[in-house]
Amino acid sequence: MESDHTQAKRYQKAQKRVKEIRGFYEHLTVFILVTVILIVINLMTSPEYLWFIWCVFGWGIGVVIHGLKTFEISPAFSKDWEERKIKEILEKEKNKQTWK
Repeated sequence: MESDHTQAKRYQKAQKRVKEIRGFYEHLTVFILVTVILIVINLMTSPEYLWFIWCVFGWGIGVVIHGLKTFEISPAFSKDWEERKIKEILEKEKNKQTWK
């Protein structure tokens, strides 16, 4: 049977994950709404030059990176990668201290 402490840690981890996912969807929603507003402004003020594309492209890169990190699609953004990197850095620090 699982201890209360372990169950509480699992709950906190799941709660943190839900906040991350919710944060991504909020980011995506704001991106979509602002994009629509920018398109309307662009088409009303200067339809001959579609400058909104540059805004959408730049911000879109950020949304994609946020999504990759949130859903752990890219190995460079996964929790496993972070854990491996932390262990690697701690090991290097440990080795530095043994040589002093």
